[in-house]
Amino acid sequence: MVLTESAAEVVVAGAGPTGLMLACELALAGVETLVLEKLPQRIEQVKGGGVQPRTAELLESRGLLEPLRKRALSREPVGGHFAFLPVPLDCTPWRTRHPYPLSIPQWQIEEVLEERAIAAGVRVLRGTAVSGVETDDDGVVVTAGGLRVRAHYLVACDGGHSTVRKLLGLPFPGRPGTHEAVLADIRLSVVSPLVPQQMGHISTLTRHGGGYWSMLVPLGGDRYRITFGSEDQAETARDTPVTSEEITAALHAVYGPETTLGAVDNSSRFSDATRQLEQYRVGRVLFGGDAAHIHPPLGGQGLNLGIQDAFNLGWKLAAVIQDRAPSGLLDSYHAERHPAGAQVLHHTSAQRVLASPNPTEDVANLRDIVTDLLRLPDTNRHLAGLMSGLSLRYELPGEHPLTGQRMPDTELVTEAGPTRMSALFGSGHAVLLDLAEIVPAGLRLPPRVDVVRAVRTEDVGAAAVLIRPDGYVCWAADTTAACDDTLLAAIADGLARVD
Repeated sequence: MVLTESAAEVVVAGAGPTGLMLACELALAGVETLVLEKLPQRIEQVKGGGVQPRTAELLESRGLLEPLRKRALSREPVGGHFAFLPVPLDCTPWRTRHPYPLSIPQWQIEEVLEERAIAAGVRVLRGTAVSGVETDDDGVVVTAGGLRVRAHYLVACDGGHSTVRKLLGLPFPGRPGTHEAVLADIRLSVVSPLVPQQMGHISTLTRHGGGYWSMLVPLGGDRYRITFGSEDQAETARDTPVTSEEITAALHAVYGPETTLGAVDNSSRFSDATRQLEQYRVGRVLFGGDAAHIHPPLGGQGLNLGIQDAFNLGWKLAAVIQDRAPSGLLDSYHAERHPAGAQVLHHTSAQRVLASPNPTEDVANLRDIVTDLLRLPDTNRHLAGLMSGLSLRYELPGEHPLTGQRMPDTELVTEAGPTRMSALFGSGHAVLLDLAEIVPAGLRLPPRVDVVRAVRTEDVGAAAVLIRPDGYVCWAADTTAACDDTLLAAIADGLARVD
C-alpha cells in the first residue's frame, strides 16, 4: 500500500465528545489539528447525554451552550442523583447559573462540536482507523488507513477500548465489570400505565420486575431510551448484537405484556468495569476521556469527565506547541486530571454498591440511611458538588484561598458596560481580572493573557484574580503589594513564559 504523507501539529484519535472538544480548544488557539475517526459516520444514539452543571459552565464560556440547549430533550428542572436514590441533588449553593443537568443525545453534542471544529479549520477524517503509532523525541508518526501523518503530539480520545493505548502496550489497571447491561434507543407502539410519560428525576424512571431491572426514559413521541439487565444475565461478548427478543423480554417483565416494541433504532452493550491509566502522558502521546478512564455509568459522569479533560489539556498543549510555555506544563495535565478521574472512579464504585439491582438486606438498609443523609443540606451540598463537578479544586501553588477553585459566572461592569464572567473567555485566553485597581497599568504580559478592569457587583473573594482558560483561578491577591510580589511568578509557573 502506498501511503499518503501528511502533517499536523496535533493528531486527535477519536471524534467523540472528548476528541471534538479538544479539537475545538486547539483550533481556538490556532493549532493545526487533524481528527481521525474509525467510524465512517456518526452513530445517532442517545448514549451519555447528560451535561452536568460544571460542563455547562465551560461550554457557555466558549459560546457552545446555547446551540446545545436548542437540542436538549424536554424535562422538568430537577437536580441530579447519587446512586439512583430518590433525593435530587441541589447545586444552587455552588453559585451556578446551571443548577440542573441538561439531557442532550450524545450524537447531537458531537454534531455541534464537530461543526464548530470544522468552522475553525480542524480536519476531520472519518472511516480512518489508527493502525500504527511511532514516537521519537521530536514528535509522533500516526498511520491510519492509507495515511501517514507526522505531528508534534497525538492525543488518544478513542474510547474505552483505545487502539492507541493497545498499540503502545500500556496496561489499563482496574477491575472487570460485575454485570452487563443493554442500552438501546427504541420506539414503542403500545405502552402500559407503567411506562413513564415524562422525563423527571432518575429515581422515577427505574423499575424492577420479573428478574429484570430497567430504566426507561421518554424522549418524545414514541421514542424511548431503555437500559436494562437481568439478575441471571449470562456473560455476553460486547460486540454480540442485541436482539429485539431480548428487549421485548425485558419490556414485558418490567412494564407488562401489553407494552409493545415497535422498532429498535440502535443498541449496544456495556459493563460496569472500572479502570484508569497510570499515566495520562507518555512522551508525545496523551490520553483523554474513556481512553484514560472507564467507570460504572452512574450519575452521568463519563461524557463530562472527558469534556473537562479536553478543557484542561487544550490550552496547555497549545501553549507548549506555540512555544509560549515549557513542555513541563503538559505534566500538569496528568497531575490535575488523574486525581479528578480517580475521584469519579471512587464514587461511582460506591454508587455501584448502593444501586445494585439485587441488593442484599444490608445494602437495602444502607440505602435507607444514605437517603436520609441526602436530605441533610450539608450532605446534599457535598454530593451535589461532587457529582456536578462544581466542587473540583486543583492543587495549585499559592496561599490565597481562591487558588485552584473554579471562578463562578458573576456579574461585572467594565468600561464597555455590564457583562458576565463567562463572556470574557470566548477567545480561550487567560484573564487577569482587576477589581480594585491593584494591577499596574504598564504590566507586560505574555500573549493570550487579557487584562480586564472591572467593578464587581458581588464579592468574588479577592481584589484581583488570574483565571486560566479553563476557568480555574491560578492566582489571586487582595493588595497591591501582593500583586507586585507574586503575579509574574504565578504567570510563569502556571500559564506561560514571561519576557
